Amino acid sequence: MILKQIVRTHAKINIGLNVVAKRDDGFHNIETVFYPIKDLYDELIFEDSNEFQFNSELSFDNIILRAVLALEQYTNEKISIKISLKKNIPMGAGLGGGSSNAAGTLTTLNNVCKLNLTTNELKEIALKLGSDIPYFLQNKPAIGKSRGESLTNIDLKIAQPILLVNPGIHISTQEAFSKITPKSSDFNYKNLLNIPVEKYREYIVNDFEQPIFQKFSEIKNIKDMLYSNGAFFASMSGTGSTVYGIFQDNSTAENASKFFPNNYFTFISNY
Repeated sequence: MILKQIVRTHAKINIGLNVVAKRDDGFHNIETVFYPIKDLYDELIFEDSNEFQFNSELSFDNIILRAVLALEQYTNEKISIKISLKKNIPMGAGLGGGSSNAAGTLTTLNNVCKLNLTTNELKEIALKLGSDIPYFLQNKPAIGKSRGESLTNIDLKIAQPILLVNPGIHISTQEAFSKITPKSSDFNYKNLLNIPVEKYREYIVNDFEQPIFQKFSEIKNIKDMLYSNGAFFASMSGTGSTVYGIFQDNSTAENASKFFPNNYFTFISNY
């Protein structure tokens, strides 16, 4: 099959996030732009094995295991492989690390185990595992609608550095959605391509910021600090707790990062 294959599973941020409707199935319809952070990634190592093995420093049931089980159930094939996870993306941070791991597992096992699943079949399996996992099957800038799986690729490239700041606060996605009153979005994300980064602040909103900032003032303080240190645009990613700022240049971003406590996760993306 394979000797050893290392796969990078990348982070993402949300540029805007609006909850537009509650669905009959209990989920919500959203509108957002998914934007990849390709220089921040976890690593999945796939190796030959006579049985399925999973190695990770994580002590809880990982979504990678659920992805493998979902593939086995869908294909009725037993997967014998060793998967090791090297974690770099903070967990529960709105950066999609777990979802990216799951998508990387699905696509890689489909290839190396010769499962011959189509893109649509992989997407079907991915959506059952999590709402934003279908996005990571392609991991390109895209407008996300419905639960996040209805994707329209857009030619968006942010040339400026993006500073990510995470205080280590875990946000429950389910609780975050429970605080939201759905409403139609005032912004058409197709127009994002015509708006300079310097003007994002005038148009783009993450609906989760208000209720999460009320509960966690520390997260709000990060956004305020990013703006006070020169960010063109700052926003919480997803349902938090990571906040990112887009800066004019690296030196400004690096200077801003020094204002945060040492126990915060900070990362400057220049992809």
